[in-house]
Amino acid sequence: MRIISGNLKGILIQPPKGLPVRPTTDRAKESLFNILENNFTFSKLRVLDLFAGTGNISYEFSSRGVAAVTAVDIHFKCIEFIKSMKQKHQIENLQIIKKDAFAYLRLCKEKFDIVFADAPYAHREIINIPELVFQNQILNADGWLIIEHETTLDLSHLPNYIQSRVYGQSCFSIFASK
Repeated sequence: MRIISGNLKGILIQPPKGLPVRPTTDRAKESLFNILENNFTFSKLRVLDLFAGTGNISYEFSSRGVAAVTAVDIHFKCIEFIKSMKQKHQIENLQIIKKDAFAYLRLCKEKFDIVFADAPYAHREIINIPELVFQNQILNADGWLIIEHETTLDLSHLPNYIQSRVYGQSCFSIFASK
């Protein structure tokens, strides 16, 4: 795993063994960020990374110069690893929160331009993420919710769905605020 672009380009992300994570592959991440670069001006973005895990997605956004990234994960070791990467690479635009992602969504009072959610594929509540994001008005106007999930899960019937992209065993379902 590496940071693909931006001021941290090329940095390897080498988390300790035993973290409960399934990081987004470099190929899938690069494809996703190509789509995002064609739709957003990164320097203005506020991003929420739910189920942040190793921080892989957060670092990529930070490296590309977004205004702010908030990484949320419930696992202590994941949070400690993200904190160590933030300190080691002086990532100033990254805020780290140790909290259950669903609890965070239910209580969140902030607004974001992009919400990225990469819950464990077996998590039964993945399909509830769009409802929580849109009910609680977490996205700014023209913002996107991106959910990474297994390809066998179809979220296209949910409100605000606009498209899906499949990369290997992973699928990104994209929802947009109006």
